Amino acid sequence: MKFLIGFLICITAVFAATDKLIIDASNFETNDAKGLSIFTGNVKLKMAKDRLNSDKLEIYVKPQTQGKAKKPLKYIATGNVDFEIISNAKHYKGRGNKVIYNPDKQEYTVIGNGYLKEVKEDRELFGEKIFINQLTGSAKVSGSKKKPVRFILNIESGDK
Repeated sequence: MKFLIGFLICITAVFAATDKLIIDASNFETNDAKGLSIFTGNVKLKMAKDRLNSDKLEIYVKPQTQGKAKKPLKYIATGNVDFEIISNAKHYKGRGNKVIYNPDKQEYTVIGNGYLKEVKEDRELFGEKIFINQLTGSAKVSGSKKKPVRFILNIESGDK
């Protein structure tokens, strides 16, 4: 229990400059030695305006010296994953079988039945693997023979 309270305080401290990180789930377990916390069952993550829902969420942290905040290294969400991210004047909604987030690099990878919509510009991407880097604004999408990449962009017509 001591670790749970310490973990939640440390995670919140890491994100204090932006907002609170709130995770609701049916179950929680942690392993100090591995630096791993696992949330399962109807997982709902909220931070500022960002949202993520999944069946399972794993948070990997880098253990630091005693009394200091633990730094999140990677988030892995699996099972019925959907999300909404608002950052750098972009507003994304998406879903996939698995979503991996690297906070240091601000990189998202959506794996399996990936879908991503940039709401403000009304652009949609479908693919088996979608990679986004929020710092550089770059994106890469991979498909397969049976499910090629699909990009949908609404274009204004000259007829007005």
